[in-house]
Order: sequence, then structure tokens, then C-alpha cells
Amino acid sequence: MPRILAIDHGTVRVGLALSDDMELVANPLTTLSNGATLIAEILRVVKQKQVGKIIVGLPMLMSGGRGAAAERTERFADALGKALLHEVPIEFVDERLSSKTAERALKREGHEINPKEGLVDQLAATVILQDYLNSQRGPSGYLLPDDATDMPWLDEQPQRRRK
Repeated sequence: MPRILAIDHGTVRVGLALSDDMELVANPLTTLSNGATLIAEILRVVKQKQVGKIIVGLPMLMSGGRGAAAERTERFADALGKALLHEVPIEFVDERLSSKTAERALKREGHEINPKEGLVDQLAATVILQDYLNSQRGPSGYLLPDDATDMPWLDEQPQRRRK
């Protein structure tokens, strides 16, 4: 069964997340460098993971308008669509605050935020994808919380991980 791939496109790093076979749960996949081989690497993921749809987070301005980041993301998605010969549909979803949600979740779990690790990028893609999956079920069909604030068990004091 085809899966859904979510992309959090940044100027330096690109986070990827993948749905399960039933399109219920989003899982972090990897973080790629935004460079010359980015589209080729995503094409490999699409083939290997049997992706049937791609969701691209569109970084809208808080006012609801489109800025330079949204335009860059749209150009990237257009190039990806051409490379895929438009055989895999690409949809945009509003990704405002997805990185902040990912950072909050990491901090609650006691993780240090290190941008070079790319974990925030993967989790931002996961947030984008889970929001999308939840929206496809409609407001009464939510199976999972769509925001870390809806998870009261995360309010407990996080335990520090030993190194």
C-alpha cells in the first residue's frame, strides 16, 4: 500500500517523515542536506518506500501571506514534481509553527536542541504529516493528538538521558 511522505523544506536541511501503511501515524524518517543531490535522494526514498503522495510544508507568514521562504518551497516542489514526471501527487499544507512544536516536544523530553543533528527537521516533517493525516479523518476522527499541548503526560518533569 502506498505511503505518504512529508517534507519540511529548509534552506540548509530538509526533514522527511513517512506515514504507516494505513495512513494513520506519521513517523520521522531522516534529514537530508539541501544541496545538489536533494531531489535525487528524495526520488530514491519515494521508490524505496513506495510513496503514493507527497505533502510539502508551506512556510506561510503568520499573517497568512506568502513570503520568500514559501516561494522557495514552491519552486522546490515544482522541480520535484517534474523529476517525478508528475506521477506522484504533491500537496502543500500550512506548516506554520511546526518547527516550534517539534522543539517544544524535544525540550519536554529533555533533549538538547542541536540544529546540526537535524532532529528538529525530521520532527517538524512528522508534525506536518500527522496534522495532514488527522485532517483527512475530519474533526471527529482524530485518533492522535495533533499538538504536544494535548498530551498531559508530557507535562511531567522530563528525565535527563544518560550519555
